[in-house]
Formats: sequence, C-alpha cells, structure tokens
Amino acid sequence: MTIFIDRPLWPARGRLWSHMVSDASFEELHAFAGRLGMPSRAFERDHYDVPSVLYDSALGLGAEPIGSQELVARLTGAGLRRRKNGRGA
Repeated sequence: MTIFIDRPLWPARGRLWSHMVSDASFEELHAFAGRLGMPSRAFERDHYDVPSVLYDSALGLGAEPIGSQELVARLTGAGLRRRKNGRGA
C-alpha cells in the first residue's frame, strides 16, 4: 500500500497543484490526506488535488513521488480510477 504524488505542475486558481492517489484504497488515501491536513473538498473522484506548498510535507509523511503518467497507470491498475463520465477505467 502506497500513496503516490506527482510533481506540482498543474496550474489552477493562481497556484500549482499535484495529484495524490493510493494504490490500495480510498480509505488509505483519505487517512493520509487527513494527516496532511487536506480538506475533504480537495478530493476529486479518485485523487486529491494538493497545492504545491504541501508537496514537501506529503513526501515527509511518506508519499512516493512519481510521474503523472505512472500515477494514472498505478491508479488504473489498482482498479480505483474514476473517470469524469462516472465510468471506471
């Protein structure tokens, strides 16, 4: 069971953002996000949007840095991918 996070490269609302996922369960992801101090509104379908100011803290708590394409592959491989249209992978 691992939490993965990509680099903060995604611009929105005047900030750069990362995506954070679990390769095991949403419960694991929510628990980790809670330790990081993330609000539940930061969860979007299958990942958390993490502002760049929390990236190093996420790594310090044990999140594994990973590229964006690999992050999606891990999420899909775990069967946790939820697309915008409501269908799974």
